[in-house]
Amino acid sequence: MKYLVKGKLKSGKEKALLAAIEAGTLGSGSVAGDEYLRDMSQARKLDDGQACWVEVCYCNIPLEEELPYWEEFFEIVNIKNAHAREKCKDLNGSVPWACSDCDCTERLESRMKEWGTAFMDTLSPADSDRSQP
Repeated sequence: MKYLVKGKLKSGKEKALLAAIEAGTLGSGSVAGDEYLRDMSQARKLDDGQACWVEVCYCNIPLEEELPYWEEFFEIVNIKNAHAREKCKDLNGSVPWACSDCDCTERLESRMKEWGTAFMDTLSPADSDRSQP
């Protein structure tokens, strides 16, 4: 199933999040693998300051496995279905694991490009606090 997730970046976590993204360690140890990095590459920063992204999740409880990884950096504000549940081929049983190859994420993320700005463009470089020689 695909979910639209909204979260507010926790105070003081910007540099740590960017460093984890740049190092490729965001979500390390999760069964979701590189999904976290893909999510952040497509995430949008909305006008209210919240980040918004599409999450693929096969847990019985939405983002049950992923939440601890996200909550290190974000206060999760909202998790909702990204599309009608009855149309999800994985959820209705017609195509197991369908969300991995379904183009609905791409379509939604394409529409989301009109929302706010690219989240990654709003993060300061991890080394911005280093003194200049």
